Amino acid sequence: MTYVIAEPCVDVLDRACVEECPVDCIYEGGRMLYIHPDECVDCGACEPVCPVEAIFYEDDVPAEWADYTRANVDFFDDLGSPGGASKTGKVAKDDPMVAALPPMGEDH
Repeated sequence: MTYVIAEPCVDVLDRACVEECPVDCIYEGGRMLYIHPDECVDCGACEPVCPVEAIFYEDDVPAEWADYTRANVDFFDDLGSPGGASKTGKVAKDDPMVAALPPMGEDH
């Protein structure tokens, strides 16, 4: 795991990070984006373009969002490593923690 997408992304799904990612490792779930821990090359290109500041280096994830590190890993349990988000398209699921959240938006 290198970079993690946390709660500010829930129900926002801006996708600026997806466009910036050189290795296509940011996948779209139903309510948020997830970084594949095995496909990320730790380049950091995604972090500065996120308009809601939802992307953190794994060691810098704020304590209140620590569970998002696990969520970014667990999202790929069934999906595996498809070798790029563009091959997969939007995945109609989320980590159970994310799925259970009330509706959110940019101003949460």
